[in-house]
Amino acid sequence: MIIVFVLGYLAIALEHPIRIDKAASALVAGTVCWALYAFMASGAHDHGVEEHLLHHLSEIASILFFLMGAMTIVELVDGHQGFSVITDKIKTTNKVKLIWIVAVLTFFFSAVLDNLTTSIVMVSLLRKLIDDKETRWFFAGVIVIAANAGGAWSPIGDVTTTMLWIGGQITAGAVIKGVFLCSLVCMVVPLLIVSFRMKGNVTRPEKVIGAGHGHVDIPENEKRLVFFAGVLGLLFVPVFKTVTHLPPFMGMMLSLGVLWILTERLHRNKISEDKQGLSVLTALRKIDTASVLFFLGILLAVSSLQSAGQLGMVADSLDGVFDTTTHAGVYGINIVIGLLSSIVDNVPLVAAAMGMYSIGDGYFVQDGLFWEFLAYCAGTGGSALIIGSAAGVAVMGIEKIDFIWYLKRITGLAVIGYLAGAAWYIFEFTVLFPH
Repeated sequence: MIIVFVLGYLAIALEHPIRIDKAASALVAGTVCWALYAFMASGAHDHGVEEHLLHHLSEIASILFFLMGAMTIVELVDGHQGFSVITDKIKTTNKVKLIWIVAVLTFFFSAVLDNLTTSIVMVSLLRKLIDDKETRWFFAGVIVIAANAGGAWSPIGDVTTTMLWIGGQITAGAVIKGVFLCSLVCMVVPLLIVSFRMKGNVTRPEKVIGAGHGHVDIPENEKRLVFFAGVLGLLFVPVFKTVTHLPPFMGMMLSLGVLWILTERLHRNKISEDKQGLSVLTALRKIDTASVLFFLGILLAVSSLQSAGQLGMVADSLDGVFDTTTHAGVYGINIVIGLLSSIVDNVPLVAAAMGMYSIGDGYFVQDGLFWEFLAYCAGTGGSALIIGSAAGVAVMGIEKIDFIWYLKRITGLAVIGYLAGAAWYIFEFTVLFPH
């Protein structure tokens, strides 16, 4: 299973040289890993394998429906030229100024929405601001870093922070207070490095009138209405989750349904040719289905390793290497978990840590050193590779960013930012405010 996972990972990384779409490689790796797990299990446990698969599939499906809903809302807003509400206010074409504006917006949006939704919205904005593909890819890479950094300090910004919040390991106020500054450092340090290197101005794409099909000139009030309805719909998702305790995709589906009704009523008197380019059905056709299938394959592969026990073995071996009764051991194991989360999904790694360590004394009390630092490390470490986080996978799918390109251009910045944020956290709670 590990060999198949590694081979699948290599095929994804070498997508362009071998000329096989990453979605195909991910689907093959995910399904073959589960098939091998089924063959290895004895006949008495066959039913158990299926139960494990269906358990993981419920979690995976909730992520995929969430992703599809968010992408559809973004496409619908884009079809109505709604993003011009923001892009028209960003006048600068200076690369350094623009990358700071984009990163800071991403950082704070991610805390309020979540890193996955924010990355989808911000990459859609980039397409209105930057014409050159190479420059846009670089900005998209910075968006991944900023989205993961912004999500780590908010209880609703990243799925792992949400897990720790719901599990009682951290409280909302404490994680915001404890992790905000190190997350900010994680974003600012790469931006400072980029600011010294980056020169020149971006070229903006030429504006195309209309939504694509009928080249309709959208009235300004319709642009604003759909834009603000879309943003409010996305902001409603964490509120719905908090109130009902239902999975986030339910709130996303409700928001999509309301926006669907709104746009249907808005265009009810238009001729069919004009309505076609502005409908939810058109937006659904535009979303990148290959990215959704890629996500499915990756999550299936990782969940198979979790069910078969390989990820648990990794967690146990880490526990054997690091002495979690000392400051150094707690810092060390969390930093490694963060870097590992760029290779395998951070959700099962955090779930394994939550299973291994109960909320107890010392570093493991609620809002203790271990849990707070785990929220930072698991949330931001995935930026090191483009398939190491949900935000990265979404950006990779939308912009078709090459794995190797990201490795060469963004990974170094992401790792420097990650380690700088970790160093700040250690300094802050060892020297300034000892736990």
